[in-house]
Amino acid sequence: MSKIQTGRQNLLTDVAGLKIGQAHDERVRTGVTVLLPDEPMKCAVDVRGGGPGTRETDALGDSGLIDRVHAIVLSGGSVYGLDAASSVTAELGARGIGFSAAPPPVPVSPIVPAAILFDNANGGNKDWGIEPPFTELGREALNSSKQSFALGNAGAGFGATAGVYNGGLGSASEKVGNYTVGALIAANPIGSPYMPDTNCFWAWPFEVDGEYGGKRPPENFRFKPPTDSKLAFMKSPGASTMIGFVATDADLDLRALNRLAAMAHDGMALAVQPSHTPLDGDTLFAVSTGAKPLKEPAPVNLAELGAAAARCVARSIARGIYEASK
Repeated sequence: MSKIQTGRQNLLTDVAGLKIGQAHDERVRTGVTVLLPDEPMKCAVDVRGGGPGTRETDALGDSGLIDRVHAIVLSGGSVYGLDAASSVTAELGARGIGFSAAPPPVPVSPIVPAAILFDNANGGNKDWGIEPPFTELGREALNSSKQSFALGNAGAGFGATAGVYNGGLGSASEKVGNYTVGALIAANPIGSPYMPDTNCFWAWPFEVDGEYGGKRPPENFRFKPPTDSKLAFMKSPGASTMIGFVATDADLDLRALNRLAAMAHDGMALAVQPSHTPLDGDTLFAVSTGAKPLKEPAPVNLAELGAAAARCVARSIARGIYEASK
């Protein structure tokens, strides 16, 4: 394969028509990330982890009424973080953005899927009583939406850990002919992102222009099971996860988006060992802005987009962890 060509910013928002908003609470050590499209976007979801925390994912199924969403939310805070999507929903509804089930005065219904990760054991002050911070963090993130955004200790990745290391929020993009594919991942996995006994990321073969440090494995490297994952310390489920989005400007229907999300999950396995464990809640949303028709042969072009999406996910994971550790 020739050298990977990224979009202008090497971010998910290289897919035109998308913005990212972020907010965090330094005292609590948690945060929220919101994906906001200029127009409602087609969306599918693929959940591979054994301990997911999600909202509105059933509505995205093949038999559901909904085929477009108005925003997607990623949050720390485990189950408490789902409140972030409620405030985003309320704010969008107040703006008149949403699915119209009946004429006014019936309010619109914004469709805002969400996924959460567990960062409640990271040492931050979680003594929030009956007022967790996520309602306000969701609103703040939505209102800060823009095309350029921070990586590392930011948004939903602010309080993340990866194996026994700092986790973080990462993003990457790739050009596939006339199309653009992008990913954004809040990396908080059980597994380790590094090859055993090295400072080299598992995702090193896909790195572009030193975006996560340019480390390479030693010539005498031999695989062995990682000892720097959280598995040795974990006794209860639901304590980690990798959550995120993959996006493209190719016009994909729901069936094709489901395949894009499925292929993109391979990027997690390329970047973290082990991945998709019973203790993770790995969840990926796949979205299409529909700006460019998918050319024939459609299955071949979709396969290329899916392979690029997997690479973007792997790069996003390593990039987020690298930026959080700098």
